[in-house]
Amino acid sequence: MSVLFVSCLAVCLLPFVHTAPVSVAWCYHMPWCSDTVWSTISKECNGTEQSPINIVTADVQANTNLTSFNFTGYDDDTNLIEIKNTGHSIKVALDHEKMHVEGGDLPGLFTSMQFHLHWGNGSTMPGSEHTVDGKQYPMEGTNDTGKPESWKTLTSYLADVANAGDEACITEYISMNDLLPGVDRTKYYRYHGSLTTPNCNEGVMWTIFKEPVKVSKDLIDLFSTNVFINKASSSSLMTNNFRHIQPINGRIVTSQVTDVAGPIVPLPTNSCLSDPSVSQTEVSQSTFDLVMEEYW
Repeated sequence: MSVLFVSCLAVCLLPFVHTAPVSVAWCYHMPWCSDTVWSTISKECNGTEQSPINIVTADVQANTNLTSFNFTGYDDDTNLIEIKNTGHSIKVALDHEKMHVEGGDLPGLFTSMQFHLHWGNGSTMPGSEHTVDGKQYPMEGTNDTGKPESWKTLTSYLADVANAGDEACITEYISMNDLLPGVDRTKYYRYHGSLTTPNCNEGVMWTIFKEPVKVSKDLIDLFSTNVFINKASSSSLMTNNFRHIQPINGRIVTSQVTDVAGPIVPLPTNSCLSDPSVSQTEVSQSTFDLVMEEYW
């Protein structure tokens, strides 16, 4: 997504595994619980395939298996069910019985569970988790106001979930396609990484779309001015809720044969990217993470 939360859209798939919940509190803002100490909170956060990363376009390799996706239920405007302030992010629950994704060299059919968002501090301070050639996107906003209409509708619920733990039913008609206007979902980067919050589980197959979603600055600003970490009367606004860049440790980022900036080196046939993971959609200043599990 480009503006509101986008410039970079990411889809990742998380392996179908069960892990113990994090027992120690983690955060983005305080030194004793920020991402600089997450490795002491969860050992997985100190792994060798952590996310997010900086994508160096000159090092991206070609993978002809990265075909188009098949999205089921993304045009249904009744599938966004509930919005919630988790204390770390804003999360939107989806009707997972109706929403699925397959194709794109994914190892099977996956069901879309929820998406959540990461952002910086207003429309002028970058907040994307992944970067491209060292650039952290600031949710590039347009000069219009209240655009697009789908994001105006979604952000209208932020007042209802200002405090951590607040949740509200989504009664307006919005589809996932409405939230991704103009995004070419056939052009993307792919690499193996992890969740970007504790437990930081690895085995995630990340898909980062190259085209952003454009959202006007006034809507972007609503996230960093209307959402609080705890209670509005006694806590800080939720800003800069993103994890910083992690070492790539020799991992390969791939893309389609065409439309890759910089030289393309064919991917060796024995280098197969096939681990299942979660599906996240990430953007520029904000990250739009769509979480998915393999469908059984």
